[in-house]
Amino acid sequence: MTSQPPSAASPANDLPDIRNQPHAILAAAFAEWQQPAYRLEQLLGWLYPRRATSWDSMTNLPRGLRDLLAGRWSLGRLELLRKQGSKDTTQKFLWRLRDGSLVESVLIPANPALYGEAADRHTLCVSTQVGCAYGCRFCASGLEGWKRNLEPWEIVGQILGIERWHTEQPAEARAATTGDRLINNLVIMGMGEPLANYDNLLAALRLLNAPWGGNIGARKITISTSGVVPKIRQLAEEPEQFRLAISLHGATDAVRSQIMPVNRKHPLADLTAACQHYVARKGKMITLEYILIEGVNDALSEAPVLAALARRLHAKVNLIPYNTVEGLPWKRPDERRCTTFAELVQKDGIVTTLRLEKGHDIDAACGQLRLKTERELASAGTADAPIG
Repeated sequence: MTSQPPSAASPANDLPDIRNQPHAILAAAFAEWQQPAYRLEQLLGWLYPRRATSWDSMTNLPRGLRDLLAGRWSLGRLELLRKQGSKDTTQKFLWRLRDGSLVESVLIPANPALYGEAADRHTLCVSTQVGCAYGCRFCASGLEGWKRNLEPWEIVGQILGIERWHTEQPAEARAATTGDRLINNLVIMGMGEPLANYDNLLAALRLLNAPWGGNIGARKITISTSGVVPKIRQLAEEPEQFRLAISLHGATDAVRSQIMPVNRKHPLADLTAACQHYVARKGKMITLEYILIEGVNDALSEAPVLAALARRLHAKVNLIPYNTVEGLPWKRPDERRCTTFAELVQKDGIVTTLRLEKGHDIDAACGQLRLKTERELASAGTADAPIG
């Protein structure tokens, strides 16, 4: 584990962040200021490919234009509070936001293709909320409840922050990359329920997908949901070809309702119908995420039921042995049980991936590092205490 000392955060103010703004809003402002079109292209180059964190760094923009920008918008930066893991393994980043809230991102290197069509080089798991209101019984994210939604710039800022951090490392410490991009794939399944922050999420993903913005292809972005049925149907009508993953974790209502309260409002029949609608509209396979929890959903009799559901949905299955969370009673099954379960699902002709040991030793359960750090800060008596 490594720690980062607190750094100077951008001063909080009442101005909206410029990376909350769609292209049309920025273009309208530049027209109002009678700026030539190429100036907007220069600005966007600073905001996204060059990941600028101050107006003064934008040296090819005239001082008067920078003053106009600073008078209308802020330019925030997430503060890296902690990092765990090394370049060849899963790495977890803990960010402190302007209001002192903490969120996590997880960088996963060189995986077989779990969500996209080609092998992943580096996949980033991104958070969308501070905490979570959905109360999945096995998850650390919601143990302290839900605090707020992330703004678009705070979602985008996780990607920009990690790529900026990567370029600041000594050459020998950097992970291997293709070209100048570290992050090739995004999975929106960190802290929070993404579809409960729908408008901010879509605004952020459109910035990340835009060729003038993050320039990450829509098919390289997977949105995960615990099963918010109306929003799955709404997402199906969006023009972008984002991929969809369902945090299923139970192939029957009896099992799923035991650990996922959302299933009481949106039971499997409704969730299945919404997923079928999504597949029909998008023409792409979805992924069923299934965390294996000892004595809860790992009975071998559950495997053919899961396979049958996956076949109905034309879905892949991603099996994930449970990452233990301090204070929760759940355990991961032994490796033999996980492997046998996967073989039974695969036996029915379902594309199945079993993820073994990807960050189990770095507080990898969603929200766990944040929870641990918040408790350490509370015991130290100050939110500004150094983390050791």
